[in-house]
Order: sequence, then structure tokens, then C-alpha cells
Amino acid sequence: MGRTIGIILMVLGVVLLIWTGFTYTKKEKIVDAGPIQVSADREKSVNWPPYAGGIVLIAGVIVFVGSKKN
Repeated sequence: MGRTIGIILMVLGVVLLIWTGFTYTKKEKIVDAGPIQVSADREKSVNWPPYAGGIVLIAGVIVFVGSKKN
């Protein structure tokens, strides 16, 4: 079980290193005055620092190597 979690963490760490965020579009109401509604599409982004992927990758290696000894 520990080896599987270690492999999953390593893969997730590599993905986080390569893919450092994503952008999505959200529809927001600007004006809502009775029958008149005005909305606009706003772009939102979610980003994480590259070192987060490195930390997850190192944690995966530690879990993988630690479970091999048992």
C-alpha cells in the first residue's frame, strides 16, 4: 500500500511541476435591476508555485523508499 501511495505522489509531483496552474471562465452578474440583467464572462486562474510539485515528488520518493524497507 505504501509503494502505491509513493508512486501516486511521485506522478502527482511531476504533473504539478509541469502544469503550474489552470484558467477557467466564470459568468458573473454585473447589473441585476429587475428585468434587466447584464453579465460578463470573467477569466479566473488557479496557480501554485513550482516548488509545491517538488515537495510532493520528494514526499513520494520518501514514502516509496520507506515502504521498501518494511
